Amino acid sequence: MSDAPLSVDPLWPRAGDWPAAEGDGLDAVLVGVPAFRTSLSPTGAHATPSAVRAALRRFSPVLMGPPPLDLGEVLRIADAGDVDEPDGPAGEALVRGCVAELRTAARMVVALGGDNSATVAVAQGAAATGLITLDAHLDLRDGTSNGSPVRRLVEGGLEPHRIVQIGIADFANSAAYLRRALDLGITVITLDELRRRGVDDVMAQAQEVAGAGAEAAIHLDVDVDVCDRSVAPACPASVPGGLGADELRALVRAAASDPRLVSADIVEVDATADTADGRTVRLAALCVLELLAGLAVRA
Repeated sequence: MSDAPLSVDPLWPRAGDWPAAEGDGLDAVLVGVPAFRTSLSPTGAHATPSAVRAALRRFSPVLMGPPPLDLGEVLRIADAGDVDEPDGPAGEALVRGCVAELRTAARMVVALGGDNSATVAVAQGAAATGLITLDAHLDLRDGTSNGSPVRRLVEGGLEPHRIVQIGIADFANSAAYLRRALDLGITVITLDELRRRGVDDVMAQAQEVAGAGAEAAIHLDVDVDVCDRSVAPACPASVPGGLGADELRALVRAAASDPRLVSADIVEVDATADTADGRTVRLAALCVLELLAGLAVRA
């Protein structure tokens, strides 16, 4: 992205530059989780949280309505900075503790990854009882990597019958891991099924499944590689034929409109591999704003 200074207009507010997280009563708080060391593909995902913060300033925080709604005026938003060295057992413990603390202060915690391994500690720190993933991949691999967060969460105690995986793509997974998902009782909604049924129908089912039970707390994993490679070229595992940017944004806002959603992560973007126009990082920044939009319009 260009480093040219952004224009200044007092009648055109910019998103981002939110204050440090202090005190209680926040609506949303951002935290960077720049995990990258266990990625199955070489990645510079640790550079992404700062890149997303910079990209946020290219957008207005205003929903058009009508009437217009300035998210910065109707929500208390804060930024807790980054968790240093979030990889490995010690790093994940730091993330869990940080997210748990932020959850006591805010209605929603938004983690900026980092690769998909960040999902484990963020969801656990938020004490999530259900999980919705927007991802081309099942993430049920053996071992510890960005390909294993869903398996690790199940092994950590998350009930698989409260997991919904949306956007699972052909030619991006193995039959063995799909059998593992189905044997566990995970709800798998393929990319083709999503397109047949539509965003509203699929998300309503996902919220019903992941939000089951008393005092439900849903975590949303936004793996941007669910998108078509033309709009997410900085995701190492994105493929042609994935979701459009508009589809991803609609899913994210719909998920955040449910009061049971308490946390989310935006992951698998390698800011160092983006195009000159920064399209993948900008899409990740828009996902932050869509999460805030969903929070603002909750009944």
